[in-house]
Amino acid sequence: MSDIESVVLRTRRLEKLLRQQYRADGKGLHQLVSSCEERLPHDIINKLRYIATIRNQMIHEDDFELELDDKSDFMRACDECEQELTPRSSRFIWRTAMWLMALITLLAMGFYYMHWEKVLHILSK
Repeated sequence: MSDIESVVLRTRRLEKLLRQQYRADGKGLHQLVSSCEERLPHDIINKLRYIATIRNQMIHEDDFELELDDKSDFMRACDECEQELTPRSSRFIWRTAMWLMALITLLAMGFYYMHWEKVLHILSK
C-alpha cells in the first residue's frame, strides 16, 4: 500500500468516527476537529491537527515524502486517536463477547475430552 493510500484511509476512518461519535461537521479533518473541539478529549486535539496537516501536505504538495520516522509517528498518532475516539462501551462489549466465546469453547472441549467415549457410544447407535 502506498504512503498516500495509507494516509488517506487512516484519515477517512478518523473523519468517520468524528462525524458519527462527536457529530462533527465540515469538509476536512481540520474543520471536523474545529466543529467539535469542545467535546473532544483535550489530549487528542493536537494529534488530530498533526494528522490533518500531514494528510494535507501528502495530498497537496508534489514533493512531500513521508520519512520512515514520520510515518511511524503518523501511524502511532492515528492508532491513538482511533482508540480514543472509538466508544469504550462497544470495545468493552466486543472484548467481553470474545472472552465468553473462548470460555464456552474451552468448556465444550473439556466436556468432550472427558466424555468422548460416551458420545461415540451414543452416536454409533
